[in-house]
Amino acid sequence: MRKPELIQTVAHVTGLNTRQADDAVAALIEQMTNALARGESVNLMGFGAFSVKTRAERNGKHPKTGAPIHISPKNYISFKPSSALRSLSQPPNIDQ
Repeated sequence: MRKPELIQTVAHVTGLNTRQADDAVAALIEQMTNALARGESVNLMGFGAFSVKTRAERNGKHPKTGAPIHISPKNYISFKPSSALRSLSQPPNIDQ
C-alpha cells in the first residue's frame, strides 16, 4: 500500500474527505519523524515500535580495491512488530 492508497482508506474508514485524511496522515508521519529525530521511540499498540539505534563504528574494506577503510558510527531506525502483527505474518500451523 502506498501513501495515496492509505489516504483513500483512511478517508473511507473515518468518513473524512480526502483532504482531511491527507492532513491526518501527513500529521502522523510528521510527528513520528520528529519524535525519531529527537531519539525517542514511537510505540503503536497492536502494530509495533519504531526506535533509533546506533550502528557502531567498524573497519571494513573497499569493495573494488580491497583496501581497508574506516566506517563511521551511524544511526538507523529499527522496527519491532507487535505480537499481534507477527502472528498475522506467520504461516498457519498444519499438523500432519
